[in-house]
Amino acid sequence: MADLKRADLSADVVSRWSSAPCPVLVTDAGGRVVARNAAAEQLLPEAAPGVVLAGAITGWPVGLHDGVIEGVRGAADSWERSYAVHPVTHDDGTITWWLTENTEARLAETALRTERRRAQFLAEASTALLGSLNLQRCMQVAGKLAVQHLADAALLITPAAQRSVPAVLCVRGREPEQIELAADLAEVPGLAEALQGFPPVPSRWIDPASAPAWLIPPGFGDVGSIVVTPLPGHGVPAGALVLLRKAERAAFSEDEEIFARLFAARSGVAMSAARMFAQQSSITETLMRELLPPVLHEVAGAELAGRYRAALDSERVGGDFYDVYPAAGDSPESLVVLGDVCGKGVEAAVLTGKVRNTLHALLPLASDHHRVLSMLNDALLSSHHTRFVTLALASVSQLAAGLRLRLTCAGHLPPLIVRASGAVEIVETVGTVVGVLPEIDTTTVEVMLEPGEACLLYTDGITEARGGPLGDQMFGEERLHEALTRCAGMPAEAIAEHVHMLAAEWAREREHDDMAVVVIAAPRGQHLSAVGGSGRGRYTAA
Repeated sequence: MADLKRADLSADVVSRWSSAPCPVLVTDAGGRVVARNAAAEQLLPEAAPGVVLAGAITGWPVGLHDGVIEGVRGAADSWERSYAVHPVTHDDGTITWWLTENTEARLAETALRTERRRAQFLAEASTALLGSLNLQRCMQVAGKLAVQHLADAALLITPAAQRSVPAVLCVRGREPEQIELAADLAEVPGLAEALQGFPPVPSRWIDPASAPAWLIPPGFGDVGSIVVTPLPGHGVPAGALVLLRKAERAAFSEDEEIFARLFAARSGVAMSAARMFAQQSSITETLMRELLPPVLHEVAGAELAGRYRAALDSERVGGDFYDVYPAAGDSPESLVVLGDVCGKGVEAAVLTGKVRNTLHALLPLASDHHRVLSMLNDALLSSHHTRFVTLALASVSQLAAGLRLRLTCAGHLPPLIVRASGAVEIVETVGTVVGVLPEIDTTTVEVMLEPGEACLLYTDGITEARGGPLGDQMFGEERLHEALTRCAGMPAEAIAEHVHMLAAEWAREREHDDMAVVVIAAPRGQHLSAVGGSGRGRYTAA
């Protein structure tokens, strides 16, 4: 109480705070300490009477307002504390400073701010990671985020059956680098286990000094701390994340390791989704190659051209298809097939694939159209499909005077012949659809094409395309015939493109069925280009 005796204070003022359990300081009008209680003496021994308080205590609030001082450690304290400072002025010019401890509140506020930052980061990381379904891009994004918020370097490693392991290396201040690790992963404690999805090894169990050279980026310096955590995916591990901090930085705390695992969980899900998408895309691309119509060229002296447009812009395949089987063995005829499976989209495409495979198996019987169609009908009926298919078959053989076509339709629109004069003829071949009745009826018609003449096979997606000025008119047979009259003497490619373009322009972006056309043309002679007379273009007269 020596300080109290020296202070020129009234007994009333002294009685207010001398026995208070919280620290209390009294300063005069000049800011010098004139008194303090026992709690203040123990907490702030440097704030002795006669000392200017603002200069003695770091962070002491300037002016007569509340404030906070942090990092206070009294004589009996083993950790730093935080205190709120509340000044009270008196009539004689003195100021009483009351200090109330708010260490727990400040720590809670700091922890809350930290968690909010982390939550925001994880939300932004999830958005960034899921913004790409490319695996390498996803790994690069994950690596960049890791070095921005967690470590000085990050290594994302994917599982691999071979010794060479694909990985992405990210170092702060550098661009991500795709590398191949030809190393023994067991040299890093917990890495091989993390790649198999086992729980992470605490960083304190990993000695940075024993880290293999292949793990440390060139020019990185001494490693101070290492975290190895799995990247969990959709049911299977997506890989492992290795985080490195330099020796001059603080080691990973337990709280930071937990946060790293939360980040790794989001990264692993994104990487797993990207890998699954890549696998599905590869499978889809392989299947699509079998389902898409082939590129048509000249076969058996005949020019062939085809065009196809699926009903759904989001899908590349549908229920329309065409195929060409060149003459083989002793047969002088090549077979052209155009079909239309009931329905559209992937489900129709699946049956399309089965029909095409069946027709391919029946090629030895291709000279007998009715037999081929009957056997295909039996195959579809036995497979319990609820869909049916319409078909147009054209057997093509080359003669000295042009081409001979044998045409058979099974529930399909009749072929159209474009004569050299511009006249359009309908081939009167009729038949029942395939896949509905136990028996089918067909009629085969033989047609001759002289040089400069062509035959058009098409599906109802062409004539039933709705659009035009009013938006609901069908393109129709009449418009198709009129368009073909202007195609006399044109090459097969030009006719196919012209018909397909007109129908597509008619429908524009409106809903439509699958569209397919195949043109079989008898060449008239050498090609003439629009400028020099060589290359594909118009034909000269034979």
